[in-house]
Amino acid sequence: MTNKTTNVVFAGLGGQGVVSASDILAEAVFQAGFDVKKSELHGMSQRGGSVSSDVRFGDQVFSPMIPDGEADFLVVLESNQLEVHQSRLKPEGCLVLSHQIDDAQIPNKKSINVALLGVLSTYLPLTDECWENALRIRLPEKLLEANWKAFQLGKQARKK
Repeated sequence: MTNKTTNVVFAGLGGQGVVSASDILAEAVFQAGFDVKKSELHGMSQRGGSVSSDVRFGDQVFSPMIPDGEADFLVVLESNQLEVHQSRLKPEGCLVLSHQIDDAQIPNKKSINVALLGVLSTYLPLTDECWENALRIRLPEKLLEANWKAFQLGKQARKK
């Protein structure tokens, strides 16, 4: 455990799985024994509008909202959302972008959000067991295999 709170912002468009990705991360950190808080902003998400979700975790977290300039990680599913959310990332923060993944290798194209979680996982103190349990809890059984492959693809993309 750490005394530090880790702040992760997910940003994308409605239908891209921003909220699902943040739910999976929140579940994985909960599985690892961290205190976790989560919030989301949907905007016009039902019409493909901007969606963001904040996940904060650590020994003790009091607020779900990440102040501007305080995100340790910014995970961007849609490139046009980078400019909108860039100010949320701290200067030494880490940017995770969808173009880091070769989507031709993803078994299910809707799993790009989980592939980006794979990239993110290489920076976080969570075991594969925590991630796998979170996927099992948050996704239907029929989607598990494709999403686990996408997650592993993301992990490998980060190592390249």
